[in-house]
Amino acid sequence: MSESDFTPLSDAQIEKIAEKAADKAVSKLTDRVYRDVGKNVVQKFMWFVGVASVALFFYLQSKGLIK
Repeated sequence: MSESDFTPLSDAQIEKIAEKAADKAVSKLTDRVYRDVGKNVVQKFMWFVGVASVALFFYLQSKGLIK
């Protein structure tokens, strides 16, 4: 196929393609941000659970409930 077999795109078609590409890029970026934020929240929560567990262990040990 040569270049003469293709019809040039109109400005409206180019604009539609550009909008779809921009929407897709924004969607991917948003998904990545939410995934990273979610991962960070889970890590902080697990850190908190670990600290709380250690604190509970020492508290129960000081009350004589754990030897």
